[in-house]
Amino acid sequence: MPDLIPDSNTLWIWGWLGLSLVMFALWWRQTRTLNAGWVDVAWTLGLGAMGVVFVFNGSGWGPRRWLVAGAIGFWSIRLGTHLWRRVASEREDGRYASLRRSWGRKADANLFWFFQIQAALALVLALPMLVLGRAQLEGWRMVDGIAVLLWIVSMVGEAVADRQLKAWRRSPNGRGRTCRSGLWRYSRHPNYFFEWLHWSVYPVLGIELPGGVWLWFAPLLMLFLICKVTGIPPTEEQSLRSRGDDYRDYQRTTNAFFPGPSRAPKKHLAGSR
Repeated sequence: MPDLIPDSNTLWIWGWLGLSLVMFALWWRQTRTLNAGWVDVAWTLGLGAMGVVFVFNGSGWGPRRWLVAGAIGFWSIRLGTHLWRRVASEREDGRYASLRRSWGRKADANLFWFFQIQAALALVLALPMLVLGRAQLEGWRMVDGIAVLLWIVSMVGEAVADRQLKAWRRSPNGRGRTCRSGLWRYSRHPNYFFEWLHWSVYPVLGIELPGGVWLWFAPLLMLFLICKVTGIPPTEEQSLRSRGDDYRDYQRTTNAFFPGPSRAPKKHLAGSR
């Protein structure tokens, strides 16, 4: 199948420019609404759209391209819809509200660059779709089955974690307290864990394909961002501000990222409660 766009080598530039313009429009809007959370919605939907276009622009084996497009497309729609509903119905996410307060008069200028960095990050994470879309190897392999299984686990796990947290926040017991039920008993951030697991699907699909080794950069980058930059650190800072000692106890007994059994609290802490 011929390329949908003749000069496919410039496709990534057009993808980045398009999302960059969307981010500029949303940044301009947040200067009036004071809700920067829409950047997460645009990042998710924009990344998914770029991924689908990138993979279908390739001339590789058709069934693989449909599989990859379906995986990245469904991920984008599910997460993007979830974020859209949350951002539209709630006040600005505590992470962004905290940044706005700490940056003061420089908030809008700093948020402008933050929005643009998100556009660039979306491009980086969409680039593996170009590799998978151009792979000529035909036929299904065992690693393809493993990748599909990982994708199913990641989608179901993240959806369940999101639903459990939403239900906890709406329950009478959720006000001012930390969710410790379901998947949240085994990880402080199961939604982040399954999000990261999703990005591990594409390098598994790329095993033994030309350029496939470079696809591992995406989950490694996502792991770094979640654990050290934009994921866990600001989320936990906000949780400590809003829930204090209750969240500190949660930190002492529950793994931060990778799921695992809960640890028993120290005796003097258990006695004090």
